[in-house]
Amino acid sequence: MSDLPRIHWTENGVEHSAAWRSEAGLPPPRRVVVADDTTSADSAYRLACEGTALLWRGDFQNARQLLNALARRTERNPKKASRPGKARDKARDKSQAASPTEAFHLHRLAQSQRARTLGMLLLPFEAGHQIPLRRAPDVHEACEQVYGPASEPYVASLRELLGMIGAFEWRRKGVEIPALEDRIHPWYGVFSPVRGEYIDLVAAEPLPAKTLAFDIGTGTGVLAAVLARRGVQRVVATDQDPRALACARENIGRLGYAAQVEVIEADLFPAGRAPLVVCNPPWVPARPSSPVERAVYDPDSAMLRGFLQGLPDHLEPGGEGWLLLSDLAEHLGLRQRDELAGWIEAAGLKVLGRSDIRPRHPRAADAADPLHAARSAEVTSLWRLGVR
Repeated sequence: MSDLPRIHWTENGVEHSAAWRSEAGLPPPRRVVVADDTTSADSAYRLACEGTALLWRGDFQNARQLLNALARRTERNPKKASRPGKARDKARDKSQAASPTEAFHLHRLAQSQRARTLGMLLLPFEAGHQIPLRRAPDVHEACEQVYGPASEPYVASLRELLGMIGAFEWRRKGVEIPALEDRIHPWYGVFSPVRGEYIDLVAAEPLPAKTLAFDIGTGTGVLAAVLARRGVQRVVATDQDPRALACARENIGRLGYAAQVEVIEADLFPAGRAPLVVCNPPWVPARPSSPVERAVYDPDSAMLRGFLQGLPDHLEPGGEGWLLLSDLAEHLGLRQRDELAGWIEAAGLKVLGRSDIRPRHPRAADAADPLHAARSAEVTSLWRLGVR
């Protein structure tokens, strides 16, 4: 038996247990009931909101429909009022009155509550990642890429499975990167370069030298590949996450840059100095709710500040550090511009120049997005930094 946590439930009067898998690191639900095609969406939603998980025994496609029904219910106002119109007006006024910071935290809270509720619909899996349900698809390859081999039955959430299936398709098809005239294939849990603005900045900025560059926190390896394509003779790309390291190596090899790019495990910087050091840290100083969010949320701006503090010791004389950073956190009130300026100065650095670009992703123009005011004002910048 594996060392995975166990989930327990009663079915037909008999106690059962199985291994529990959660890529988000969530503990197994304490209360579990068996559900099937006869379970109504209202009943399932009530149980999920109360913290009771539903282990599905019906048709797989019906489970997907039920999950969609639960998602629609999470978007409704959960509070009942005798005057619904007045309740809606009050909620709208509160939303409009909220500061950008309050709007962000309310949005994160709503996301967390929604994820917790939708994560209560569970599926059984047999060894080899097989789902013993009617009309269940073959998901063993998608599951194995995330969970690894499965030698015993287990239980996992349907929502997490659908996320893995989506990531499997991203990894298979890849993301088109115009600066490479090729595709990058992101792995599950590794930040996907679907927002190409920061890549375009790196592709256009004049290089201070072409002998050596460090790519700090390489992720998929996309920036290391762009630098190699631009003629940098040697690129050292670092990351701490094993999945990111494997993903970057695969992408670099497939693109034909393995002779130029070395991918190594390191806490930010590799040994030595370089004339160019590039870093695209997570942009939002908030706590991630799951490992998948670590590429987006950087608690207390730890990686950003670590990069700035360590940069002078890893730049060659006259070298440049390229910091790729969105100002979304500033528009949300999570970080002030003078904070960034202060960290740059405290590290003994100076700003040599800055290139800006506006976002092109659909959410920047979506007025219905809870964070639209901040997203519509967002600018992504490439800060050229040197030692004072």
